[in-house]
Amino acid sequence: MPKDKVDEAIKLLKSRKIKWIDLQFTDLFGHLQHITIPANQFDRNGFSDGFGKLDGSSIRGFTEIFESDMVLFPIPESTRLIPWSSGTARILAKVHRGAGEGRFERDPRGIAEKAEEHQKELGYTSYYGPEPEFFIFDSVNLDVSQPSSGTGYKIHAREAPWENTGGFVIRHKEGYYPAEPVDQLGEIRREMVTILTDNFGFDIEAAHHEVATAGQSEINFRYSTLVDTADKLQTLKYVVKNVAHSHNMLATFMPKPFFGDNGTGMHTHFSLWTSKGKNVMYDKDDKYAEISKEGRYVIGGLLKHARALSAIVSPTVNSYHRLIPGYEAPVYLAWSKSNRSAVVRVPTYYKGVEKAKRVEYRAPDPTCNPYLAFSAILMAGLDGLKKKTDPGAPVVDENIWHMSATKRNELGIGEIPRSLNEALDELESDSEFLKPVFNKELVQTYIDIKRDECRDMAAYPHPIEVYHYLDG
Repeated sequence: MPKDKVDEAIKLLKSRKIKWIDLQFTDLFGHLQHITIPANQFDRNGFSDGFGKLDGSSIRGFTEIFESDMVLFPIPESTRLIPWSSGTARILAKVHRGAGEGRFERDPRGIAEKAEEHQKELGYTSYYGPEPEFFIFDSVNLDVSQPSSGTGYKIHAREAPWENTGGFVIRHKEGYYPAEPVDQLGEIRREMVTILTDNFGFDIEAAHHEVATAGQSEINFRYSTLVDTADKLQTLKYVVKNVAHSHNMLATFMPKPFFGDNGTGMHTHFSLWTSKGKNVMYDKDDKYAEISKEGRYVIGGLLKHARALSAIVSPTVNSYHRLIPGYEAPVYLAWSKSNRSAVVRVPTYYKGVEKAKRVEYRAPDPTCNPYLAFSAILMAGLDGLKKKTDPGAPVVDENIWHMSATKRNELGIGEIPRSLNEALDELESDSEFLKPVFNKELVQTYIDIKRDECRDMAAYPHPIEVYHYLDG
């Protein structure tokens, strides 16, 4: 562990008189976990020896009860002050097995680090720019206490047309970029951005209202390397939820919390560079989108493995309520330049700018585990590059959502899986491309637990089913 980074972390903790450290790590399914430790334990030994404080058998998807002792190793450069909790700092951690047995093979951040090492061995560096969307609700009344007699929920959102507040409302699908006071959440987003910038070192590019009503928002930060971007995404979600909570509101990254409007996605921009600083995807002489043949191979890999990728980048039963036609969500497996109905898009905001050339993979949503999702996207792209996978012709100037099934078949355009179960089927049959980085045990554990999730959800009748079928 670099001495200077440890020294900087210790100096910060002492100079700011920090009393408590929130030691945080991410579980297999992308949830941030934490344990609070007195700051006086964070001397050089604390950083080098770690903290044997984790019962791995109590974290879903980690270990069995007979192998539960685990050690958390602080990452000194992740030390940040938490502004809403006086005298407290946050430090991310790596998860190791106990008794000096090394890195825990199902630590998601460890998978991402391994992916970075793998690409480096091949002579590449990749960059990621996710666009996480989320809703900010005033409150949600949830009734699931007696599921045998019925369930239901009610969303309260100050902007929503169903609230009848007498003030400004945002109608369905009319939430993109309205100025204040129609946008009633600008001040809260600015508070989130200020904390991300001042306390967590973010370089924020934009924050705005998104298309849906009921407070749908988006915050974009500058692209970075795989592990760093995943760290930042976990931090952003943490800050967004806590700032909303401080206003007695609720922020959620759930893909489809209500019917009739756009869901929440996380379009992810991805570029691949050589170790000599050349953008693999850029070709100034390509007349269509300045995309190189290597870039097309990367796209080919993403399209070839997109159905299996869905299990990782769209990881919940609810994800597939978003992935339906008519709500700007990608459903069909195709690529294009500016066409947002394709699952892979090649942005063309600028011409002749090598550093701007990348692809946008539009399938992910922010409930994914970013360490696994970005690693899987990289492995699909590298597989396409290695095997020179042809992505086929781009779809030009035509909305795929409006095509007939016959035309889509003629063009060879497939579909994203229609359910999590279907996506898991695909991952079971197409996981070979992940093997250089993802171990078999992790993939199987992930599939098994997600299968249980599907079975649990399938057991509950939905309220709208009662509406449609009660007279049956």
